[in-house]
Amino acid sequence: MLKIYSLLFCCLLSFKTFSQPSAKTIDIIPQPVSMVKNAGQFLLPATVTIGASTSAEILPVTSYLKNKIQTATGKSVLVKGNASFTTIKLALNSSENPAIGKEGYQLNITPKGIVIKANAAAGLFYGVQTLVQLLPKEIESKTAVKGVKWTVPCVKITDYPRFAWRGLMFDVARHFFTVAEVKQYIDAMVRYKYNLLHLHLADDEGWRIEIKGLPRLTEVGAYNAKRVGYFGTFAAPPADEPRTYGGFYTQEDIKELVRYAQERFVNILPEIDVPGHSLAAVVSYPELSCTPGADKYKVRSGEEIMDWSHGQPPIALIDNTLCPANEKVYEFMDKVITQVAQLFPFQYIHLGGDECPKNFWEKSDAVKTLMQKEGLKNMEEVQSYFEKRVEKIVESKGKKFMGWDEILEGGLAPNAVVMSWRGMKGGIEAAKMGHEVVMSPTTFAYIDYMQGDPSIEAKVYATLRLDKTYQFEPVPDSVDAKLIKGGQANLWTEQVYNLRRAEYMTWPRGFAIAETLWSPKASKNWDNFSQRVEGQFPRLEEAETNYAPSMYDPIVNVSRKDSTMTITLSTEIKPLDIYYSFDNSFPDRFYPKYTQPLTVPKEAAQIKIITYRGNKPIGRMMSIPIADLNARLPKPKK
Repeated sequence: MLKIYSLLFCCLLSFKTFSQPSAKTIDIIPQPVSMVKNAGQFLLPATVTIGASTSAEILPVTSYLKNKIQTATGKSVLVKGNASFTTIKLALNSSENPAIGKEGYQLNITPKGIVIKANAAAGLFYGVQTLVQLLPKEIESKTAVKGVKWTVPCVKITDYPRFAWRGLMFDVARHFFTVAEVKQYIDAMVRYKYNLLHLHLADDEGWRIEIKGLPRLTEVGAYNAKRVGYFGTFAAPPADEPRTYGGFYTQEDIKELVRYAQERFVNILPEIDVPGHSLAAVVSYPELSCTPGADKYKVRSGEEIMDWSHGQPPIALIDNTLCPANEKVYEFMDKVITQVAQLFPFQYIHLGGDECPKNFWEKSDAVKTLMQKEGLKNMEEVQSYFEKRVEKIVESKGKKFMGWDEILEGGLAPNAVVMSWRGMKGGIEAAKMGHEVVMSPTTFAYIDYMQGDPSIEAKVYATLRLDKTYQFEPVPDSVDAKLIKGGQANLWTEQVYNLRRAEYMTWPRGFAIAETLWSPKASKNWDNFSQRVEGQFPRLEEAETNYAPSMYDPIVNVSRKDSTMTITLSTEIKPLDIYYSFDNSFPDRFYPKYTQPLTVPKEAAQIKIITYRGNKPIGRMMSIPIADLNARLPKPKK
């Protein structure tokens, strides 16, 4: 194993750029179901001919492959329906192969050519993604690269997904991302066989979708005052400060995004978060609120609007909820859902339902009257009343209603699909009730969390390292596996201000979720996976896609006995060596090497740490004040 790693990483160019893996390694993510490597290679000729049907369903696949090869190699690429000789043949099976389903494929590469077979166009597209990963990393370049030997190893692959729902949630409400940026995010997703983009389109910080007849949603609700720093800690903007930060998607923009995603075999799941997280809607149309004074509210710019000290649900400092006792709310929802249903062909619509504060409802005479009229015993049943009415609206448009797992509280709507985020518990409960479930638990799938030590990551609520993400298993024991549609990773963007940061938070943890949702459960192997992750990093660099190198940074744990603090260090991947200093200088491999827990010198102000592989630095230099380590210690019990 040491020899393999020395071959792979003998030429470190920077803390983030590594030599291309040996041609002998095949670093496909997600791991195929079956792969046999044979002797030899296939060399792309000067003119590449793609043999494929010219039908409308195959056209997105051939266009994608032609553009990819032509752009990076500079070669001429022809697409022919009836060529006697082809470089790459894409063929739909004349009789269905039941083993591979609609998204599976068979890829056979010999010294004479490349053949991809599938039952449907989606399978051909995923076969193309695997082929691209077998080509040299320069295939990801946006311009032609000279001096590359464009070969692929001879392999025989049979592959198909474990789950039909393989998603990433992208929050475009907290910070607005342009149509071009969302397309770029889609392009990165499909390399790893994701087929679902969940767009979080409305929240307290912005309403991002044009709704005809409700112009204030985007005239007012789509903009706030720009703030940069730690979201949730900002002071409220002065009343006269211009609110020009934000944006929204016109209905033509949405159609363009849907079209772009469909050409890459991605469905877009729209989410309008209600009845909580609705401040942008309330600011736009204050009559949707139960609370007097809502006409004075402003779209949130990152100031504190919730008291989380008591846990969930939070106590609202201002009322960010729609009023469940107001018929105008259901008229509003009908208008919104009607247009959302028309814009998004996907069969599901997500209506949020999470983190809904109820302290303003408790004060509302209208809500008290509703409870008496409908026989509702508590606020959870009030929210359930709202969710059930919204479900009927969704179903009247020919769609399926989906919400976060809070919709279980107070009674689940009859046909609701539950997205379980507060761990796996809600999903288990819903599945036992016979409901469909998508798993996206904070414990494994919240990629807005820090990926490494807080000393080197932008501070967020919690840490979720790559190895923990890779442990995600969507199907719990004791539930009917058929009800678990799949899973997804969720990227909330309170602390994500731009696309580069969004990419950094997504990759490589997005690899782990992709592999969990595509590859067989039995094939999971952390050491093998982490090696393939490293093989993907140069490809991301070639594609100019940002990523986090946190897997190379050490894991820091502290404890105290009497007045002595002890630091324990470990690494996610092996073999790495850790070097450290307490004297404020920058350690390298000639400094003390970590071999056992460290006792912190009484006078030390900070510890600096770095990881090496062999004689080359591979992790980032970490500097942690001892005062910060003290703050991490468990608080003494009173």
